[in-house]
Amino acid sequence: MAQVLEFKLPDLGEGLTEAEIVRWLVAVGDVVAIDQPVVEVETAKAMVEVPCPYGGVVTARFGEEGTELPVGAPLLTVAVGGAPDDGASPAPEATKAPQAAAAKDAESSEYSGNVLVGYGTAGPAARRRRVRHETPAAAPAPAPAALVQAEAPAGPVPVISPLVRKLARDGGLDLRQVRGSGPEGLILRADVETALAVREQAATVSTPAPAPAPSAVAASAAVGERVPLRGVRGAVADKLSRSRTEIPDATCWVDADATELMAARAAMNAAGGPKISVLALFARICTHALARFPELNSTVDTAAREIVRLPGVHLGFAAQTPRGLVVPVVRDAGGRTAESLTAEFARLTESARQGTLTPADLTGGTFTLNNYGVFGVDGSTPIINHPEAAMLGVGRIVPKPWVHGGELAVRQVVQLSLTFDHRVCDGGTAGGFLRYVADCVENPAVLLRTL
Repeated sequence: MAQVLEFKLPDLGEGLTEAEIVRWLVAVGDVVAIDQPVVEVETAKAMVEVPCPYGGVVTARFGEEGTELPVGAPLLTVAVGGAPDDGASPAPEATKAPQAAAAKDAESSEYSGNVLVGYGTAGPAARRRRVRHETPAAAPAPAPAALVQAEAPAGPVPVISPLVRKLARDGGLDLRQVRGSGPEGLILRADVETALAVREQAATVSTPAPAPAPSAVAASAAVGERVPLRGVRGAVADKLSRSRTEIPDATCWVDADATELMAARAAMNAAGGPKISVLALFARICTHALARFPELNSTVDTAAREIVRLPGVHLGFAAQTPRGLVVPVVRDAGGRTAESLTAEFARLTESARQGTLTPADLTGGTFTLNNYGVFGVDGSTPIINHPEAAMLGVGRIVPKPWVHGGELAVRQVVQLSLTFDHRVCDGGTAGGFLRYVADCVENPAVLLRTL
């Protein structure tokens, strides 16, 4: 007899207490291997796949896609060690092997506990090979009449693609009524699409849809669209609201002539080797400025009424992605070269766009650099990334009239803005920081004094 084990939503780290189910990767009746990803969830910080520490047959799932579950809530149950009990009473000898297998699997599960995303299980079971199914080449769709079966077959539905399951679920199609055209009756996406088209055509011929009443249309237009504040959008809303509520912020700004900085970057890139980004140069300037003005690399402990000055600079940078605004963090930015910073910015930006950032990539920042110039704007008043104490904003670098050497000239000009927590310092410190940054932008040789 199989032993049914319950797998709960694990602690995903970084203080996260809940996650939203984005899509299930397995269905009831599917066979899963140890450490096989079973569900994709979205936390307030990242999209992650959760591996199951048990191997066996999925007997139940808890929560539909779009449902938000707290950490520790049941995700699914898995029958391990043999087939589920069908009510028959086998001979004592016949039950020994399944019970031994169940005991062995149960024993191996003690190494699982709460699975940390990306790490799998911690014991010997983790060294078993993960079973990966290869998606077969799509076969030509059969005739519509061959797609729908008269009776639902017994046993698991032959589907391995979660996209096919979602397509059928969204269309209200029972996959047990679909005959697959793939190898060994595997149901492909083309099978589901054809079955949905046949059903829609039949429904259209039999009962054409009535036109909505004018009052219903007016009522719908008056209500408008409602977008849930959850996932990344909800996390951003919560953090920005908390920042505005708790932090008495102020902003100062200055225009700077970035002609020499851009010339220095061009010379560095012309020397060969990896290209240096403008963001990396501003990051280098920021870390040097924070060494001179450590008040801005701090946080406020409101409970203890203390300002905590932080020993290292972990530099966050704002990145716009299809899922919303995220702030990846470059660890120990103060000890990195411009080349190292460029590479790390590129890596984290690509991970942000692909939605593969981990919670650790998005937490622990001490100061944020916001390059809103990529949106084609000159200035902004950034909102501090709570619980940090300051954020430097960089506008676009564009040719503008500028007095240089006592004469009017066209120079590359950038607007810099600093939003700071007025609790950690006064305007003199903030102005000193921003002026030092502007001096380094206008004359990069200023940095040589700190080397």
